[in-house]
Amino acid sequence: MRPLIAVTSGEPAGIGPEICLRLAGHASAADVVILGDKRLLAERAAQLGLAVELRDYCPGQAVDRPESANSLAVLDIPLAVPAVAGQLDAANGPYVLAILDRALAGCQSGEFAAMATAPVHKGVINAAGVHFTGHTEYLAEKTGTPLVVMMLAGNTERGPLRVALATTHLPLKDVPAAITAEVLERTLHILHADLQRKYGLAAPRILVAGLNPHAGEGGYLGREEIEVITPVLDKLRGEGLLLSGPYPADTMFTPPILAQGDAVLAMYHDQGLTALKYATFGQGINVTLGLPIIRTSVDHGTALELAGTGRADPGSLFEAVAEAARMAVKQ
Repeated sequence: MRPLIAVTSGEPAGIGPEICLRLAGHASAADVVILGDKRLLAERAAQLGLAVELRDYCPGQAVDRPESANSLAVLDIPLAVPAVAGQLDAANGPYVLAILDRALAGCQSGEFAAMATAPVHKGVINAAGVHFTGHTEYLAEKTGTPLVVMMLAGNTERGPLRVALATTHLPLKDVPAAITAEVLERTLHILHADLQRKYGLAAPRILVAGLNPHAGEGGYLGREEIEVITPVLDKLRGEGLLLSGPYPADTMFTPPILAQGDAVLAMYHDQGLTALKYATFGQGINVTLGLPIIRTSVDHGTALELAGTGRADPGSLFEAVAEAARMAVKQ
């Protein structure tokens, strides 16, 4: 059976609705349901000159595979106020979260095999009065998951590149205090377990970055490697995990070192994702590890300046849906 994937359309003023429309006619190993305002999707399709048939999704019923290739099933969730491409409106912040909540509920009930998410705008959700730091943290809180791991992945000329993060959306000044031995140990266990369960790697090899320049250079440029990171790696190696490092981040992403691992653990957001996005932008995806559901996402933002122009590249969303389908079949 083909897994059914819930695809959230994200910020209505951004490119999310239009890249979701591009799923019509795209060959996939899954059936998809777009969650969002059906009228908005129809208006954006007309604006872009896309001939897409939008069909109502009926929960509990199989998603029909119509004769028309340019067709999408839509679970209609109404906007709070009309949306204009490129123009944010905080009144629609609750709408964005309602889409996420509905997709999550469907995944938890078994209605959906997985969810793939289009980008949201953190600022406008916060402007609506809801503290929101990102999909990763929001879904962790909603599912009661104490710790999740954000990992981005994509294919390069030398093979797959997977980069997980020890910390996610934090100000840089708060990162060192957040990297505790307990958090690092739990993060590595989650990464190891999901590389086995979701990627089929029996003995995953994980490359671990240092926090400081030159991985602290023996303590002269910082002591986190000596006092926190290395002791955790030594402990987990004793449990059988295949870990190497800590590596200086400026050399860890070179081909000879990457060839020695199946995934990388970076200490903070830009340390890991700058290299990943340079290598895979437009085709990379975001995977949340450790959740009780499967969640993938695009690796880019709302791109307000592109919304409504037809120039947004849907490649990352295609990959996110495909990866969600692959994981769903494995579980």
